Amino acid sequence: MTVFPPGRTRVTACVLALFTLTACSSGDAGSSAATGAITVQNCGQDVSVDKPVTRLYAYDGGIISIVLSVGARDQLIAVTGMDQDRDVLELAYPEARIDQLKEVGDEHPTLENVLAVNPEMMFAGYGYGFSESRNLMPEDLTTHGIKTYLLSETCKQDNGARGTMDAWTALTTDLRNVGTLTGHRETADTVVADIEKRRTALAAAPKGGKPTAFLFDSGTDAIFTSGSYGGPQAIFDAAGVTNATADVKDTWTEVGWERLAASNPDVIFFVDYPGQSYQQKVDTLRANPASRNLKAVKDGRFVNLPYAMWVSGPLNIDAAEWVRKAMEHFGVVPTSSVSPTLDIRQLSKLPGNDWLK
Repeated sequence: MTVFPPGRTRVTACVLALFTLTACSSGDAGSSAATGAITVQNCGQDVSVDKPVTRLYAYDGGIISIVLSVGARDQLIAVTGMDQDRDVLELAYPEARIDQLKEVGDEHPTLENVLAVNPEMMFAGYGYGFSESRNLMPEDLTTHGIKTYLLSETCKQDNGARGTMDAWTALTTDLRNVGTLTGHRETADTVVADIEKRRTALAAAPKGGKPTAFLFDSGTDAIFTSGSYGGPQAIFDAAGVTNATADVKDTWTEVGWERLAASNPDVIFFVDYPGQSYQQKVDTLRANPASRNLKAVKDGRFVNLPYAMWVSGPLNIDAAEWVRKAMEHFGVVPTSSVSPTLDIRQLSKLPGNDWLK
């Protein structure tokens, strides 16, 4: 992934406990703040701007989707790390002129990339663009007068692991905060309301036990997957599925092959992105003694979804709807009236989803 063992209920801004605004009215929170400073809480710290951000730099398909969903496309002056998610972003946001976004750098951003486009703010996260090894951390930008907003999924615990809130809370916090910082709080509230409505529909779907899913991001010697604070936890929870690594108090992390074997999942889900192809992942599972005899592997119960649907972002709810439909297809939960909003069958370059045909 871009993180390597490496990465909707309307509320009133005046009473929202997740953050405070120094200017507040009954209208759109971003608009009301246009004449005064805006302050939001991000990973336990205040992020303040004098007026809505007009020059925003974003890294990673999931983070870009947050910006697009809240209506801040015109403030997005440059992006890095979008290429792997171009197709799904164009499908999800057909009016966002994805092909006209300014892309800088290669797979990962550098300090030089950021400084060259002169943003007011960079939206990234620990392991999602910000990296000590690449000498790009929030404090490096602060010295150049550039503010940062951290993906809430990556807020750090006292022990250094990432994740301080459940994954849906992390996402809705970012949607509202980024909407507020860019002057689009009302749009952000609408997005959150839509997510909550769809989560409610998923929760109402008929139960048939609680099947187990394992997320196989990539792996050879060890498996890169996601624990209780990552976007996949939100997805599996909403779909009524047990995350096989829910006891791992981290976001994206490595586990041993024995974890996969012990979980004996009903379905194995893949993260689609460069580095290890879908077929290479399948071949690895079929070759490893710890996994080759698992029923999901022997029966080919595999589902492959784009990277931007798994990392924290508004496409998590689309992923949850597809997880539910996959579980129905494989007969481990009853059929339901859940109908995915995003038609991933249109993603002609997405391999491995023969079950959709």
